[in-house]
Amino acid sequence: QLQASGGGLIQPGGSLRLSCEVSGSFFSINHMAWYRQRPGEGREYVAIIHGEGTTLYRNAVKGRFTITTDNAKNTVDLQMDSLQPEDTGVYYCNAGISATQSSPVQNFYGQGTLVTVSS
Repeated sequence: QLQASGGGLIQPGGSLRLSCEVSGSFFSINHMAWYRQRPGEGREYVAIIHGEGTTLYRNAVKGRFTITTDNAKNTVDLQMDSLQPEDTGVYYCNAGISATQSSPVQNFYGQGTLVTVSS
């Protein structure tokens, strides 16, 4: 189960930090990520961090967003700075999880948290 928190209303130029915790029983986490769905558009990836620590960001958020994990707590955070109105949307956390040592990686998503950037 993935539980996200931290969304809200913020003025342009402001900052928000999203957090997500993975709970339950599993063997390993392959990657963790954040996706978003902006109004009228499909879901798009925002940032991903792999188990070894490599990160990828979509171009629109590079230099403004930072994804981090706490492997001991099975959490993933998204620090969002210099927020703009086009960042408005529902943000979903994602994790690729193997239930057992021999299980394939399956993708799980949290329930989504709304971020609204508006003056």
